[in-house]
Amino acid sequence: MTRIISVVIVFLFACKTTFVHTNNKQPVFDYQGHRGCRGLMPENTIPAMLKAIDLGVTTLETDIVITKDRKPILSHEPIFNHEIATKPNGDPVTEQEEQSLNIYQMDYNVVRTYDVGLKPHPRFAQQQKIAVSKPLLADMIDAAEAYASKQQKALPHYNMETKSDPKTDNTHHPLPAEFVELIMQVVLNKKIEKRTTIQSFDPRTLQYLHKHYPNMQTALLIEDFDKRSLAQQLKELGFSPTIYSPHYSLVTTELLALCKARKIKVIPWTVNDLPTMQRLKDMGVDGLISDFPNLYKGIGNRE
Repeated sequence: MTRIISVVIVFLFACKTTFVHTNNKQPVFDYQGHRGCRGLMPENTIPAMLKAIDLGVTTLETDIVITKDRKPILSHEPIFNHEIATKPNGDPVTEQEEQSLNIYQMDYNVVRTYDVGLKPHPRFAQQQKIAVSKPLLADMIDAAEAYASKQQKALPHYNMETKSDPKTDNTHHPLPAEFVELIMQVVLNKKIEKRTTIQSFDPRTLQYLHKHYPNMQTALLIEDFDKRSLAQQLKELGFSPTIYSPHYSLVTTELLALCKARKIKVIPWTVNDLPTMQRLKDMGVDGLISDFPNLYKGIGNRE
């Protein structure tokens, strides 16, 4: 099967350790691979995660949606995005039909028949094209753990985003409590809770997690158009998250000082050029999220 062959090939890639981090403690500086390494490999796929490990990331950043049969899988949208998806018959998914391909209304045995790696990406010309499907969260973790161990690398951390929104409750995803519980079942079963952060733009999932799993790390995601103050955002959330994760354009020395005073780490997204990476690191951020983790090797004063 071509998808299986593609994954095996990636397993055999030569790798070189770039960054060192402990297994359970949060890295001193957290180099995260956005959707694995979206700029280089098909996003939110096992090959993308393994390539990110090759490149020395400390954390695998990914997005989670839920299938009809209640399986957490890797996907940025709860639909099959026309930019990356191909139907089982080989035809590309069109923009007109993508909204009808609702993953929450599809069992995983159907979801896995759609390809998300062969279609050329309109915004990431360097992305390698391979036949691959959206994987189960559990399968991605198994593959990443096995690959890191085989390559004698430190086991990766995981940053999982709950793709939920009040406007699409019960139509494109379950309610926050069930969403979080489905993810946590996998996290606890795989015994990776000490290396896992749950992030979201939707404070409801973080609030549920904080109440029912208070030892789990949380990250509050902030859009670039969010004009609220940090105090207002945290007041709505109701607690101080482990990580504050804004669009990189929002990072200022004042924001960093406010977060440091509250003992909140700052890890901005999505930083895709080396000068900006270096500037933000010099300012004092605690990590970076990038589609191009291959650029991290060019940052000065790496931990």
